[in-house]
Amino acid sequence: MPAVVIVGAQWGDEGKGKATDLLGSRVDKVVKFNGGNNAGHTVVIPNPDGTSEKYALHLLPSGILTPGCTPVIGNGVVVDLDVLFEEIDGLEARGIDTSSLVVSANAHVIADYNRTLDKVTERFLGSRKIGTTGRGIGPTYADKMNRQGVRIQDLFDEKILREKVEAALELKNQILTKVYNRRSVEVDEIVEQLLTHAERLRPMVADTPLLLHEALQAGETVLLEAGQATLLDVDHGTYPFVTSSSATTGGACTGSGIAPTQITRVIGIVKAYATRVGEGPFPTELFDEDGERLRRNGGEFGTTTGRPRRCGWYDAPIARYAARINGVTDFVLTKLDVLTGWDRIPVCVAYEIDGERVDEMPMTQTDFHHAKPILEYFEGWTEDLSDCRTFDDLPVAAQEYVRALERISGSRISAIGVGPGREQTVVLHDLL
Repeated sequence: MPAVVIVGAQWGDEGKGKATDLLGSRVDKVVKFNGGNNAGHTVVIPNPDGTSEKYALHLLPSGILTPGCTPVIGNGVVVDLDVLFEEIDGLEARGIDTSSLVVSANAHVIADYNRTLDKVTERFLGSRKIGTTGRGIGPTYADKMNRQGVRIQDLFDEKILREKVEAALELKNQILTKVYNRRSVEVDEIVEQLLTHAERLRPMVADTPLLLHEALQAGETVLLEAGQATLLDVDHGTYPFVTSSSATTGGACTGSGIAPTQITRVIGIVKAYATRVGEGPFPTELFDEDGERLRRNGGEFGTTTGRPRRCGWYDAPIARYAARINGVTDFVLTKLDVLTGWDRIPVCVAYEIDGERVDEMPMTQTDFHHAKPILEYFEGWTEDLSDCRTFDDLPVAAQEYVRALERISGSRISAIGVGPGREQTVVLHDLL
């Protein structure tokens, strides 16, 4: 059976959580394969009485909300254990069973010293800041690449854990005290802090690449869920204003241990407009009432940070780039309902750079920074979309907008979000 990947096709916050949750009842395992608690998913689930429950997930895979689905934190994730158990306790208090959660033995742990380094480094950069969340994600991935990281499995061997923390702090304490004028961190303090979680964590830990391989061999369907998005990928995003991990389809393989040949479908999530959080170029960004209206109507504030998101019009060259990099087979277009009420809706179809038209994503950061959007305008609509359940239910202008985006975005649009609820989705093509 297939492994299916869900990736963000813009700068994140496209609605990957809703898409994952939508498929959750039809898959056996949902795997988070990159990132940490620096990004979140918001999932809205209807109750039998017509009300709904809203869940904000930060570290846990969206499959945690689907009975019978096994949620897996893959080896490519960096784990803040305080956040993990805080999130588990919060869900349990609301009646969600989290006992099926599996955590990779090879996932790396965010130690307190990396949270400290993340915050002081960002402040030190001043106007050159990256816009990180300050949660220790980048420094932990740096430790991983420098081969001095602490992994989940190390918590079950105190001798190895202590050796790794000592090695990491040998240089980090020099930086903290001599560069940033902060106090040094004690090895015992960190070791003791991490070991407090060991026994509670132990039953959750597994060889997840083997677990997922056996699941696929047994005919199960595995859904791989990206944190962040294509334009925040450390290799293929708007570097250096990116995250520290691989948020694309390639990262799904390295972050889970699933072979590329086992992936049969790649679902790209793309918003009907564009947003980003943090610093970096954003050609279609709006600084006027339209931008405020998108932010207000779309509730564009970070699930994890609460930061207001920068808002702009749909960018087709970015969608085509994401389709190409990820091998997108299907797009899910989210938040179409947010565009209700505009007389005309602009879409970026190309860029102007130094007086010349450029139809694809520029090769260099300099060119992308100077890119000006070339816009085409589409007729808007005033009808409420929240009760639409078929494509024909959509107003004609909304249908034409969707078809136009499909023509210029590099892959077919297979589902459309018309509201935050699980049921508020128009399905054009089956996603599994």
